[in-house]
Amino acid sequence: MFYLHHTPVWLRWLFPPGLLWQGAAPQGNEVFLTFDDGPHAEATPFVLDQLSAANMKGSFFCIGKNVVAYPHLFSQIIESGHTVANHTMHHVNGKLTDAVSYADNVAAADAHIHSNYFRPPYGQITSRQASAIKSRFSDMQIVMWSVLSGDFDTSKTGAQCFEKTIRHIRPGSIIVFHDSGKAMPRLAEALPRTLHWLRQNGLQSCALPKAKGPLPE
Repeated sequence: MFYLHHTPVWLRWLFPPGLLWQGAAPQGNEVFLTFDDGPHAEATPFVLDQLSAANMKGSFFCIGKNVVAYPHLFSQIIESGHTVANHTMHHVNGKLTDAVSYADNVAAADAHIHSNYFRPPYGQITSRQASAIKSRFSDMQIVMWSVLSGDFDTSKTGAQCFEKTIRHIRPGSIIVFHDSGKAMPRLAEALPRTLHWLRQNGLQSCALPKAKGPLPE
C-alpha cells in the first residue's frame, strides 16, 4: 500500500481549489488532531479518554450511519468539547460515485451531524463533487490533512505510525488518525505516544472552531 505520510504542496495542486490542508497556529503551538470513521464502540471511548487525560481537543469526522448506530458516543464527543464533522453517510468512494450521488450522501450525513466541515473518505474528491457539495452547503469547508498517521495500514505497527507522524508535525498541522476497529491495534500505541510527544514539545491539539466559517490558513 503506497501513500504519503506528509502531503507535499505539489500534490495539493492536483485537487480542487479551496480545500483546507493546513490550519492556523496564532500562538505558534497549535496542531489539529482529527479522527475519521467513527463513532466506534471501542475506539471512540479510547480516543476520548486519551484526549481528556492529555487535556487536548480534537475533531471527529463521523460517518452518518455510525452516528445513527452510536448516538450516545456522538453526544459524548460533543459534550467533551470536541468538534464533529461530516465524513459522508456511508463512507462512499469518490472514484466510484457521481457528483450528485456524492453530494446526496453528504447531505444524508448532515441530517445527523450538522457541521460545516467535511472530509472526503479516502481523500478522494473531484472538482465536480466539491462543487456539488458547495452548491448545497455554501459554508462547508472541505478539510484534508498535512499529516497522515497510517493507522489504517495493517502492515504497520503502532510504533511505525507514531514515528512517521511525529516526523512531519509542525505548528498548524492537520493530523489524521482513525477511531475505527481496523485502526485500533495501531491507534492504541500511536495516539498515546503522539499526545505525550506533543506535550513534551510544547504543542497543543485544538479542535476545529465550531463557529460557522472556514478555519483560516
